[in-house]
Amino acid sequence: MATDTESGTATAGEFERVSRLRGRVFRYLTLAASLFGIVALGVLLAYVFWDAFGLGEADAAWYGLFALFIVAPTAGFIAYTRRNSLAGTVALELTSTALAGTLGGFALVALLEVIAGDETWFAYFLTVIVPLGGLYLYNRRNTSANWVGLGYLAVVVAGPVVGTLALGPLTSAAALLGGPFVYLFSLLVPAALATRYFVGDALEIGNGNYAAGAVLAFAVLAVPLVDTIPALTRSIWLIFVAALFVPFGIVAAKNIIERDRRVGFVGPVLFVVGIALLWAVPDVLGVTGPAPWFDWQFVTSDHSQTAEQAGLYPAIIGSVFIIVLVAIITLLVAIGAALFLEEYAPSSGVGGKIARFIRINISNLAGVPSVVYGLLGLALFARLVGTGVGTVLTAALTLSLLILPIVIISAREAISAVPDSLRQASYGMGATRWQTIRNVVLPRALPGTLTGTILALGRAIGETAPLIMIGTATTAFNAPAGLFSRTSAMPMQVYAWSGYPSQAFQQGVVAAGVVTLLIVLLTMNSIAILLRNKFEQEDF
Repeated sequence: MATDTESGTATAGEFERVSRLRGRVFRYLTLAASLFGIVALGVLLAYVFWDAFGLGEADAAWYGLFALFIVAPTAGFIAYTRRNSLAGTVALELTSTALAGTLGGFALVALLEVIAGDETWFAYFLTVIVPLGGLYLYNRRNTSANWVGLGYLAVVVAGPVVGTLALGPLTSAAALLGGPFVYLFSLLVPAALATRYFVGDALEIGNGNYAAGAVLAFAVLAVPLVDTIPALTRSIWLIFVAALFVPFGIVAAKNIIERDRRVGFVGPVLFVVGIALLWAVPDVLGVTGPAPWFDWQFVTSDHSQTAEQAGLYPAIIGSVFIIVLVAIITLLVAIGAALFLEEYAPSSGVGGKIARFIRINISNLAGVPSVVYGLLGLALFARLVGTGVGTVLTAALTLSLLILPIVIISAREAISAVPDSLRQASYGMGATRWQTIRNVVLPRALPGTLTGTILALGRAIGETAPLIMIGTATTAFNAPAGLFSRTSAMPMQVYAWSGYPSQAFQQGVVAAGVVTLLIVLLTMNSIAILLRNKFEQEDF
């Protein structure tokens, strides 16, 4: 009931007038805060991109061509998506798949070619991946087989042991086959089988056998052309076919087969054509373009003392090494811990008190400064365990500790958000707790878990303080060759360049490094959004 401070009573009109005033003030305050944040971020990004792409060197006519070829078509397509949201969704799917495939390709190259090597990968592929795939296919045909879950656990535990014991003969066999044949067998054939499943069974957009054959034919027939490109080996080509071209082809085929979704290709095609025109037309017209610091040479070259030849390649590979290991460690530990705390931990008695104590401390650990985790990593991993100062493994373990509380909390929130009625319905149909978790809880908790994990990985890849504390090199002239190699990372290299006295380093090279880091972060965030939207729409 409305009241007045003087008399204790008030009319309804006075109450409404006061409430609207407060509401308007609150609305404009939030609007001002939002505009301030957007403008500040926009100014920062504009400043960085201006230096990284050398836009100050371009003629005024080049900006006219840029507006004509890039800005106008892109703005027109974005305006069109306001009336046709399906076109925007398709364009987002295509763009995100391309970015995710590119990032995944680089991650596989770092993991398979640099960290493990094709021979070691072949050994563990036969002893771990193949048995897991066989169990998965068997379980799809025999859903009543309750022992398959234990079979997965046995393979995960025993497979690496068997692979290590048989490493000698298996690597010898892989050496006889050669790297390209190893990847053809271990990556292209599974990718072709996945294409057959998605095209023929899951999406029902065509003949799966023809699609699988097209994947293998595309990968093999393009080899003569690949051999003419010095920077591209056959092994790297096959890795990118599996990571980039296959998923992008499936997404493109899924969208192009529906007439209403074809319009979504217009935006990406206009952008690619605009880039090509902007690259060719200024040379024909004699217009001076920008002098970018961020180019192909920058991301593929080693570090140099001269700004014009400086590259970020060793730091990029180091960051990819680290983030791949962080993802593996974090996913295994965090999801396991979250499942135990939400599904298995007792709620009463001594066990319940211990579980509650662990939950509270995990929440507190999420707020600990990152430099403290750096000190912990230095003392625990580098000194006590002996993983070495500034190595890939020490950096990965330290950053895993940093984001572990965040991922556990996000996974717990996602798991607890699954309605209990679904669990009870599953139990009522005779399912065990493991079957309920696997078939009911995990699929519905997957969007939130993946989103939280990828966003946490984005924080990990941009952290600098823990890497400084564990002795990560500020500058690396060569990419790391293994888990115990000294490495650098993109934030460390950018930090080192910012201290160089040369203005070219402080402005151009540093800005190019920041742009590279931003591209990786934005790519990971776009993947998170795409995965969240996809799994939220799935009907499990």
